[in-house]
Amino acid sequence: MTTIPVFYTITDNYTPYAGVSIQSLINHANPNRDYTIYVLVQEISEQHKQALKNLATDNVHINIFHIDDELLKPITNTKENYLRGQFFTMAIFYRLFIPELFPQYDKSIYLDADTIVNTDIAELYDTDLGNNMFGSAPDLSIRYMPLLQEYIKQCQGIFPPEKYINNGVILFNLKAFREKKFIDRFLYLLGKYQFDNLDPDQAYMNEICEDYIYHLDGKWDTMPNESIPPIKDPKIVHYNLFFKPWHFEDVQYGNYFWDVAKETPFYETLKQELANFTDADRQKQRDDLEKMAQRVKEIEQTNTWAKVKQQGEKIKL
Repeated sequence: MTTIPVFYTITDNYTPYAGVSIQSLINHANPNRDYTIYVLVQEISEQHKQALKNLATDNVHINIFHIDDELLKPITNTKENYLRGQFFTMAIFYRLFIPELFPQYDKSIYLDADTIVNTDIAELYDTDLGNNMFGSAPDLSIRYMPLLQEYIKQCQGIFPPEKYINNGVILFNLKAFREKKFIDRFLYLLGKYQFDNLDPDQAYMNEICEDYIYHLDGKWDTMPNESIPPIKDPKIVHYNLFFKPWHFEDVQYGNYFWDVAKETPFYETLKQELANFTDADRQKQRDDLEKMAQRVKEIEQTNTWAKVKQQGEKIKL
């Protein structure tokens, strides 16, 4: 039986959220199909490692995969690689190396740890990508934020900005990534330009693969967004940006997270995290949205993707 490979990339402190996401995937897995989950991490405690492995079932296997420090040496802790200008974490780049690290697979799924799966993930895996390099949904977290729309146009140089995808849910054509030598182009551009981005790894995927992206329906990457009515029957909920259900009680789609969390060994820890998160902490999260806006203004003054493309540099594969 062919296995469906599913990847998560985390830091150790994200283990509880990844555990809830994995449990949601298991809840909807087809008992007649086989799934193998890989959790990519540089360091993880033995307790967290065992807790994740204990979630496995007869047909959903869970492997912890250590990312070699040497592999990530070209990626440095500089402000250009800070996620949304907020913090640096190497984990956001792990997903870009999946095609090279797992040559035994020609196709796979990647999920951010802050996701909840509400359907059989095999349905996504069975999607025909054609000659596209990957499939992802448009980034709904920026759809109603004019400043970020302007950032996509002016700094990324992608038109219309609505086509800009979020890579928290990815259906990978791993074979195409290897054949088109994506990682070589990524490392070349990273080393030459050190582009300043709000979302470093996501920007590289949007730019390099621009002509080879399969746009999934938004139900596959449904994000909390108070500017639009809730999407009915989301296939995957992605708690993108700053408002997480383990920090805010009234997050849109938060019920999906807590319904699954109750089934996991992480439930009490997560409830305690919510209880310990103060009003001051929540205000800081809201302030981070303003900081992100300020970051956009800073990026406009730097070596942007749009400027480099205007100079004639070949970005797209």
